[in-house]
Amino acid sequence: MTLRSTLSLFVLSATLLFSACGGSDSEPAAGQTSEAPTADAGLSAEELEHGIGPIAPFEPGPINAALAERGAELFRMKCSSCHKMDGRYVGPALGNITEERSPAYIMNMILNPQEMITTHPEAKKKFAEFMTPMPNQSLSEDDARAVLEFLRQQ
Repeated sequence: MTLRSTLSLFVLSATLLFSACGGSDSEPAAGQTSEAPTADAGLSAEELEHGIGPIAPFEPGPINAALAERGAELFRMKCSSCHKMDGRYVGPALGNITEERSPAYIMNMILNPQEMITTHPEAKKKFAEFMTPMPNQSLSEDDARAVLEFLRQQ
């Protein structure tokens, strides 16, 4: 490699490096905001309490043991690699999640994790704490309800 081509490569690399490092007056990257999230993030009171997704608020009634058993298997296959009941892991502990969140919020988080993480203030806080986005496991509403029943047993 000649001195001229080495110098050209160096200048090109330096230019790319400096342009990628941008200053503080640049626009935030996609998915990032330049301001801290507001308390309501433009969500309705119902969305703040019950999450964003297809599930409307509901009263789950007594625990359905057969559904909870199916939920336990789904949890083992889809959730346990990131969540434990009684301690921090890749994601938050879920042993008392039904005392902290409504049934609709839990199901909406299962069914719509990406929008929840990017829009809902509480889901954003958890993401900021754990720094691992919850993947969409492509569960059906019936599957999410089964996982909810399992979590209600904890």
